[in-house]
Amino acid sequence: MGTMVFQKIHHNRTADSVVDQVEELILQGVLRPGDRLPAERDLAKKVDVSRPILRDAIKTLEERGLLVTRHGGGTFIADVIGTVFSEAIVELVRRHPPAIADYLEYRREIERTTARLAAQRATDADREIITRIFRAMEAAHNGEDFGREAELDVEFHQAIGESAHNIVLLHTLRSCYRLLADGVFYSRVQLYRYPGSREKLLEQHREIYEAVMAGDAGRAGDAASSHIDFVEQVAYAMARSGSWSIVSELRLAQRLESEQDDSKRRRAPRRPTEEAGTQ
Repeated sequence: MGTMVFQKIHHNRTADSVVDQVEELILQGVLRPGDRLPAERDLAKKVDVSRPILRDAIKTLEERGLLVTRHGGGTFIADVIGTVFSEAIVELVRRHPPAIADYLEYRREIERTTARLAAQRATDADREIITRIFRAMEAAHNGEDFGREAELDVEFHQAIGESAHNIVLLHTLRSCYRLLADGVFYSRVQLYRYPGSREKLLEQHREIYEAVMAGDAGRAGDAASSHIDFVEQVAYAMARSGSWSIVSELRLAQRLESEQDDSKRRRAPRRPTEEAGTQ
């Protein structure tokens, strides 16, 4: 984690001032779960407070569940996001695939709103971040790196979410994408492996990208909706073909077993017929 995101405290050099600065960086999504804070000496110098004051601030942030310190490993931003759902609900969803349609319906509306806001509010720095991610997506696409392409898909949507500059939207989206990273609703890598989907997905991301860059809110919202519509179609097709595969594999297994049984019966020596009592 670079130190440039931290600013010198010019007045009121207290632990509370340090706490406020770190909390704001977490709230705005600048510091993300898993990010490592600079070493104590470097951070104290950067924010211009004494090391005892910094230690007090870190202790407060730990007590609030925002930082975690690993012995000998440094201090990190805690997993403040989690997922929208508890583990129990996540497991329920896994066992009830129709929930995928509800998830995508929700995503369609939230992504539409997010893309519209991003087109209206993205700063020059936001645009640079989105552009860098989109160029990396193109490179992964050309290199046929399915795994990297799927990772960048989530990064792209998160960057659009950050550009909307709405804290509630930002953290809601992040928790939603966590479910995708865990493969709860569908496998993103499989989505990219599905015949014909890679070209289409890149084309849709390009449409969202260009609309946000152009500041065209209506076009950005429509592009985001169309994208989720397509994901829904492919997810449904994947689920159907997956169930077809399961059924056909069961049929094949049954057929092979029957053939083996028939073969064994044909090879078994015939027992002599009992003639007693026939005369």
